[in-house]
Amino acid sequence: MPMLSVNGTELHYEDSEGPGEPILFSHGLLWSSRLFDPQVDALRGRYRCIAYDHRGQGRSAVPEVNSIDMETLYLDTVGLIEKLGARPCHFVGLSMGGFIGMRIAARRPELLRSLSLLETSPDPEPVLNVPRYTLLNFIARLAGLRPVVDPVMRIMFGRSFLSDPNRAEERALWRARLLENRKDIWRAVNGVIRRNTVAHEVPNIRVPTLVVVGEEDVATVPEKAERLHRLIPGSRLVRLPRAGHSSSVEEPSLVNAALGSFLESLSHAPVSPRAGFG
Repeated sequence: MPMLSVNGTELHYEDSEGPGEPILFSHGLLWSSRLFDPQVDALRGRYRCIAYDHRGQGRSAVPEVNSIDMETLYLDTVGLIEKLGARPCHFVGLSMGGFIGMRIAARRPELLRSLSLLETSPDPEPVLNVPRYTLLNFIARLAGLRPVVDPVMRIMFGRSFLSDPNRAEERALWRARLLENRKDIWRAVNGVIRRNTVAHEVPNIRVPTLVVVGEEDVATVPEKAERLHRLIPGSRLVRLPRAGHSSSVEEPSLVNAALGSFLESLSHAPVSPRAGFG
């Protein structure tokens, strides 16, 4: 199980290696690097695919803190990119992974070749969501995720995925993966609930950027993606039918096509000196 010491913690990662340009995959809250298995499978023949677990999630170490904040996760990821010799990389972040990617692109653009933001927003958690999410997190802290797994599934997945009789086996798999979370996942959840805005920073992003959102995302609604697209100069927006907040597994072929087209469009573009050195 590959582990890397970064920023005072131990991060689990998987690296396909190979000679292609590196892509770093950064998952969403309550998941792990498994969230991007369909994308890694599709792209590993042409790119060096690296997927990792955030501190406090998956198989990475858990800190003894009340809240794993986004600034710490940002520094973890910067350290990971540098230690793995993966600069400049194509960064793909979903939800919480997008919170990290936006910070890197705005502050350390020399580390990135491009930025893909899936089901994410530069804003803090909407005020109306905070009491509900805080209650769910409190229950999970006391009893684990089993008592709250059904409402969490409705947040994480769109109605098409949840209602399709042909996808019952997939739903069971992802439900089981939710239940695999340790009780101390509450530390990571607090970091998401309490995150600060980066809306004032994202207009400074100049690396090529793709924004992807599922039409059925109820956690980060499409209007949030539209706003993010407007804030980042020159960004490309793709809206996916039938996808919710976990689009990488709900509609993997559509996500693969969007990423593949975006990355291919950059394959003949020169790497700017600013992006290549720093």
